[in-house]
Amino acid sequence: MSDPHPDVSLEEQIDQWRSYIRRRRAIHSVDVAELEDHLREQVAGLVAAGLASDEAFLVAVKRMGALDALSREFAREHSDRLWKQLVMVSSDTGEPQRWAGKEAIVAVGVAVVAAVAIKLPALFGIQPHTHEAFYFRNLSFFVLPFLAGYFTWKRRLSPGTVRWLGLGFIAAGVIANVPPFVALSDADLLQVLHLPIALWLLVGVAYAGGRWSEVSGRMDFIRFSGELFIYYVLIALGGGVLTGFMALTFQTIGIDMERFFQSWLLPCGAVGAVVIASWLVEAKQSVIENMAPVLTRLFTPLFAAMLLAFLGTLLWTGRGIAINRDLLIGFDLLLVVVLGLLLYSVSARDPRMPPGAFDVLQVVLVVSALLADAFALWAIGARISEFGFSPNRVAALGENVILLVNLGWSAVLYLRFLTGRGTFATLEKWQTDYLPVYAVWAVVVVIVFPLVFR
Repeated sequence: MSDPHPDVSLEEQIDQWRSYIRRRRAIHSVDVAELEDHLREQVAGLVAAGLASDEAFLVAVKRMGALDALSREFAREHSDRLWKQLVMVSSDTGEPQRWAGKEAIVAVGVAVVAAVAIKLPALFGIQPHTHEAFYFRNLSFFVLPFLAGYFTWKRRLSPGTVRWLGLGFIAAGVIANVPPFVALSDADLLQVLHLPIALWLLVGVAYAGGRWSEVSGRMDFIRFSGELFIYYVLIALGGGVLTGFMALTFQTIGIDMERFFQSWLLPCGAVGAVVIASWLVEAKQSVIENMAPVLTRLFTPLFAAMLLAFLGTLLWTGRGIAINRDLLIGFDLLLVVVLGLLLYSVSARDPRMPPGAFDVLQVVLVVSALLADAFALWAIGARISEFGFSPNRVAALGENVILLVNLGWSAVLYLRFLTGRGTFATLEKWQTDYLPVYAVWAVVVVIVFPLVFR
């Protein structure tokens, strides 16, 4: 029989937390009330994102640890309950384990469908080794629509939102497959590279589940994207080890597995792993602290030191930045990494905390990247004035301008926060509001560039 008061457990946990705080520190009741309001806001947001109330409470208390030391101690002392909650059968409801529950079954099913989808063209004679252009153009469609479908089911999106998402994917599929279908020009390659960025925004709308218009909803999607990348890399590394041992094992009986790996295991595993990694992020987000912000703490000082060394060497030697396609891609990726470090530090920080030493380090990183981007833009402009416009140069120019605007205003907002003239929430809102700009630029590259430069 179901519990007629489903929120009793949550209220009991909040009572325990409140008692814990009051027992260990003489604190005014109004302060406890303010902390409790913040805690309930965190819980409500996590429940809206799909967590159970018990899980949402534990995650919220973990995040509250950045604001309140006793909340951090409470989370540490109750971490064993968190693990048991996710790996054991609930004694009150008898529900199956989360790992073997309905979400796991649906995620595996969607992953299998994606794996089958990437092999369907071969049934019609469209083989990867003879139709490379087709697979380059459509690689995103073998996984992202299925991932969006999984979140559509999980978030129970409205029919209107589902229709708009479907129309978006259909329109992108038509645009990506306009002639020519064989040779890939520079504009076509740029289209292929930017198409997943545009489609990822559609996945974000599905992931947010009606909260895309909220700052917290977009920030949750940013956290999810970073965690997904980390989990996918870990799965890929594990898959590589499995593949190696499989090849070695079958080789002992004289069977060569290379063709099976190339034709089936690699493509099917690559697309299916995206869905499985997404499910893992959702299932594990309340079990351990997010890995992306932890890695941000580690790599922010390293990247800041590297950029300072680069700028110092650039000024000392008087050399300009060499501009060619490979170096442009590498330099843009560097700026994207710096932006990612900024995003995930913002996502992990409580906006009500006062400025600290790490915030100063973040400003150093952002300003260094800003200066490096300015030098790159100067070099790109000189290249265009000398040799004229090309799809690669125009794309690099647009992307660097977009990054320059983001990093520049981020530096201004961060400095205002450090000097007490602004709030951290303003910086957080700027970063989440800027996300559609990248998608809009990707759409421009996907639609306009082939028409102009093909």
